[in-house]
Amino acid sequence: MNGHPGRVRSAALATGSVVLGLVGSLVGLSVLGAVGREQGVEPVGLVTGLKPGRIPPEHVHWIERAGSLCPEVSAPLLAAQIEAESGWDPTAVSHAQAEGLSQFIPSTWATWGVDAAGKDGSPEPDGVADPFTPGDAIMSQARYDCWLADRVSEMNIGGDPTRLILAAYNAGPGAVERANGIPPIPETQSYVIKIITSMTRYTGTEPAAADGSFGARVVDNARKWLGTPYSWGGGGPEGPGRGFAQGANTVGFDCSSLVQNAVYHAAGGSVLLPRVSQLQVKSGEAVSRDAMRPGDVIGFQLGGSYDHIGIYIGGGQFIHAPKTGDVVKISDLAEPYYAGKPQKVRRFG
Repeated sequence: MNGHPGRVRSAALATGSVVLGLVGSLVGLSVLGAVGREQGVEPVGLVTGLKPGRIPPEHVHWIERAGSLCPEVSAPLLAAQIEAESGWDPTAVSHAQAEGLSQFIPSTWATWGVDAAGKDGSPEPDGVADPFTPGDAIMSQARYDCWLADRVSEMNIGGDPTRLILAAYNAGPGAVERANGIPPIPETQSYVIKIITSMTRYTGTEPAAADGSFGARVVDNARKWLGTPYSWGGGGPEGPGRGFAQGANTVGFDCSSLVQNAVYHAAGGSVLLPRVSQLQVKSGEAVSRDAMRPGDVIGFQLGGSYDHIGIYIGGGQFIHAPKTGDVVKISDLAEPYYAGKPQKVRRFG
């Protein structure tokens, strides 16, 4: 998105205009696209197709409509935000006096609230912008999110724009700009992770193709990220992302997010593993080391816990995201660093 279209869109949003259309274009990860072009990686965009059955029926129309307002803000993103903000309770009021499905505080609503619906759920405006009217709240939420998308784009921070939008929604765009990324605020970091993860419950991802074994699909999905940078705390089922702490300036995967992503996409979105390796080695089916086959997940006890994990690809090799400063790559299980460590193998699918 260049500056001129952004200004035009912001002007339209400022007047409360609503852009109608199909729930549509994939949310591109511009920085990840650059990584892919340079290193032969084929990035996968954030989930955008909606699974309506997860949403209260009376809100589906508004989520679909709001999800077409701008490319950066998809219907699953809006649904996941509402789940986190209000648990789909249109009468919710927080301790900070945030109101309605989308939890606008009155001062923010005064700027961004739009009259899009009737209190009875009709798709016609009733003359009042009300945060407790679901249609008004959802369209206002999308309108604000799209404005935040413009703001974080203008910052030229780089990284996953969806995470930056969410951080700005929670902590304010000024906090994102000052931190040059996701602010080091535990509440904000938890908010971003929670929503990115819960987006998968609202996606209409199709089941994986029937040809080929599940394990082969896991391997294929991991291989396409070869060369992607390691980022501590970065990445997830939606693709590479900006991490935290030592990963704060890097867009990529850590070991467990790579495994989570590969298994999720191999399963067509039906299997979402826990985020950390210590829990991943307790999931799925236990398999002996001698019975391991391609696509199985192998955990390593490098320190006091099973703090590293990868995907077996056959021939005594595994694919993994090793450490800060490294990239997703293939290593040999016979390497002394890994061969002598306690290991656990799990199978999914």
